[in-house]
Amino acid sequence: MKMQQILSPMRRAIEDFDMISAGDRIAVGLSGGKDSSSLLCALKSFQKFSPKPFELAAVTIDIGMGSDYSSMSELCERLEVPYFLEKTDIGEIIFNVRKESNPCSLCSKMRRGALCSVLQREGYNKLAYAHHADDVAETFLMSLFYEGRLNTFKPVSKMSRSGITLIRPFVYANEKDIVSLCKEENIPIVENACPANHQTNREYMKQLIKKLDVDSKYIASSSLKKALFNPERNSLWPEKDKKDS
Repeated sequence: MKMQQILSPMRRAIEDFDMISAGDRIAVGLSGGKDSSSLLCALKSFQKFSPKPFELAAVTIDIGMGSDYSSMSELCERLEVPYFLEKTDIGEIIFNVRKESNPCSLCSKMRRGALCSVLQREGYNKLAYAHHADDVAETFLMSLFYEGRLNTFKPVSKMSRSGITLIRPFVYANEKDIVSLCKEENIPIVENACPANHQTNREYMKQLIKKLDVDSKYIASSSLKKALFNPERNSLWPEKDKKDS
């Protein structure tokens, strides 16, 4: 999988959702996983020919679970990208103080808050997350099954408290292509030290979609992704008139 095959869907998403403006200062939320490391490399490549010039940096939030981020520092140095490593006690709060049974939601909020604080301090106006098309489908099913609503995250959203804009340039990219890119480009990855890794509702949805793919001859995940852009996606029952209730 060559970089160009990731750049194509990423560039299309950036254009479709007007993610980047000239003069933007964009910081990638660099967790050290395959997705965020690939996004940083892809945005660095895109920066060279982007019609709208922008600055690029990377921010890692160390939640205090013993992960070694030296490979991320080396990657940023090689790419000539400013790197900020912010140490926090998020892990201690979630797992030892609050003892959260479903820690992902709170951890995500706390990490996002920490990221926004760094961006505000360093003067960056956009935060780039590496959520890809498979994440979109998984989030959609999680919302359906656990919340009883049809919803998933947006490609672009403004965070009112911080004033920072969150962008997701990989929303058209497939996870399998990102995995291939990491292998072929030898992109470093930090092992996830979170105790809840692979034991979350998201992981359950990931495995469910994989099973559906096998049962449907590998069309289920593709159909889920297409459904979000289907022109008839809003053809649901209208809201019941309260006067009739």
